[in-house]
Amino acid sequence: MAFLSAISILVADYDEAISWYRSKLGFELIVDTPMGGGKRWVVVAPSADAQTRIILAKASRPEQTALIGRQMGGRVGFFLQTEAFDEAYADMVAAGVAFREEPRSEIYGKVVVFEDCYGNGWDLIEPAA
Repeated sequence: MAFLSAISILVADYDEAISWYRSKLGFELIVDTPMGGGKRWVVVAPSADAQTRIILAKASRPEQTALIGRQMGGRVGFFLQTEAFDEAYADMVAAGVAFREEPRSEIYGKVVVFEDCYGNGWDLIEPAA
């Protein structure tokens, strides 16, 4: 059986992105390995045992740089699921995360859209029971 192990997000700066994910979302730095030539293999995740992780990929060409923060064309492209929406939302507000809207209840659960440090859209979501 296969599973999704990682996704990649384009970033402008490794350390800036690491800092944001750690300080704003409470993610853990899983791997930070120099690859030579200024490149690094950087992986963050909500926890060390998270099944899916994020590879922070520093843009290295102009066409990549142009897509930082716009990888999904303005749509929400990333989903952070929680079982404690109100607490997670309060923690993110206190950490200074930028939200596009107020939390709302939908048929599929509680949700609010927020942005990472580059403007990529994320949903914080607690699925309906």
